[in-house]
Amino acid sequence: MFDSIHEECGLFGIYDGSGEQDVALDTYLALYALQHRGQESCGIAVCDDGVIGYHKDLGLVSEVFTKDVLAGLGQGQMAMGHVRYATTGTRSRANAQPLVINHIKGTMSVAHNGNLTNAAELREKLELTGCIFHTTSDTEVIAHVITRERVESPSIEVALERAMDKLAGAYSLVIMSPQKLIAARDPNGFRPLCMGKLGESWLFSSETCALDTLGASFVREVEPGEIVVVDQNGPRSIRTHCGKTPSSFCVFEFIYFARPDSVVEGSSVHSARQRAGAFLALEHPVQADVVIGVPDSGLDAALGYARQSGIPYGVGFIKNRYIGRTFIQSTQKQRESSVHIKLNAVSETVRGKRVIMIDDSIVRGTTSARIVRLLREAGATEVHMRVSAPPFLYPCYFGTDIDDKNSLIANNHTVEEIEKIIGVDSLGYLSVENVRKLAADSKCGFCTACFDGQYPVAPPKVCKKNKFEQKLQRKGTEKDGQ
Repeated sequence: MFDSIHEECGLFGIYDGSGEQDVALDTYLALYALQHRGQESCGIAVCDDGVIGYHKDLGLVSEVFTKDVLAGLGQGQMAMGHVRYATTGTRSRANAQPLVINHIKGTMSVAHNGNLTNAAELREKLELTGCIFHTTSDTEVIAHVITRERVESPSIEVALERAMDKLAGAYSLVIMSPQKLIAARDPNGFRPLCMGKLGESWLFSSETCALDTLGASFVREVEPGEIVVVDQNGPRSIRTHCGKTPSSFCVFEFIYFARPDSVVEGSSVHSARQRAGAFLALEHPVQADVVIGVPDSGLDAALGYARQSGIPYGVGFIKNRYIGRTFIQSTQKQRESSVHIKLNAVSETVRGKRVIMIDDSIVRGTTSARIVRLLREAGATEVHMRVSAPPFLYPCYFGTDIDDKNSLIANNHTVEEIEKIIGVDSLGYLSVENVRKLAADSKCGFCTACFDGQYPVAPPKVCKKNKFEQKLQRKGTEKDGQ
């Protein structure tokens, strides 16, 4: 997906019950497997007999963690890691996670995937009581709420249980105290988080692919609203917040975010994407010679379309694996230029042919137009685009960076107009009805608010940029008294 929403974050945690695991190395390898979920920054925290050391920085896992850096983290009993792409807060080292907080009752390390819908209100209340923030991310808001509760609570897990009464929106959490490793999901279960086992060690991960990398076995999903605590006595569950609201898992995890080899909420991501392609073939058939996918998340859907339609599947693009994802670029011009570096059309596949091109979404449309142009220049006589998601019409407030519907091409143009803008002969989107059927084996409900505007949690009252990320001229116009 080259013209797209921003990526998610990835979480991992391990509690070594045997004393035989190199928890820092295990976390490092797991973050490699989760790198697709965030490529701006990463970090690892290690707990060695109650002392938490950490290292984090901007960059990929391979760039941030050298052999010497890993060795410097020591041999602990617990570790946790995070890969990040910014949805709330700017791209800065300060916003890299995990966050390590020293408070009156000890030390706590926190990593978070998602967006709070009441972060602005919580932050203002905390600031008015004297709290000082060092980042602009939601994660620090969560950390402050937990530590406030910890002062009056008998344990870190009780503090988290009480804090969850105050948090609204999407959050999957991994938390480490001097003696415990804790995982939690919001009551709606917007973002994935699963539990695994490796020998005598217990693991938490955003996706099962990280468990596979370590040779760990999948145990189960952390349930929406659940808190799982692991200490020397093993895991135990706190279910106070479970069942309070219907589950609303982000369906875009199946369309794009998750790795194809992961199993999420009981369903294979690879199979879900093939089902999307099959649905597209039924909803939007067209006479053509070859079906191709835009790497990587469009490939499985293209295979599903080809099998359902009987039209041959072909390799239409070669992807350069040695640069970051296109939407990581900070400006549209940079994103557009990166397309030519990242993709090259296979002329042998498309020359003189009617081509069906499958991609997972269209957000702004600009980059999609350039990809279509690559096919035209390679000799395709017709290009029919099929999208394995419905049109993006509404902002997302739960962990993806779609905060302005005016930037969404489908919100401002008809399908016929978009066809002309991106230069395709026809365009077809997956229906909202069928997008809910992608995960055939899943028992969870789905959030499709970015497609239909039906928000399972009330949108935030305050959506403006953090005041510390605004230039003085703009702040002055808002009469903030500075």
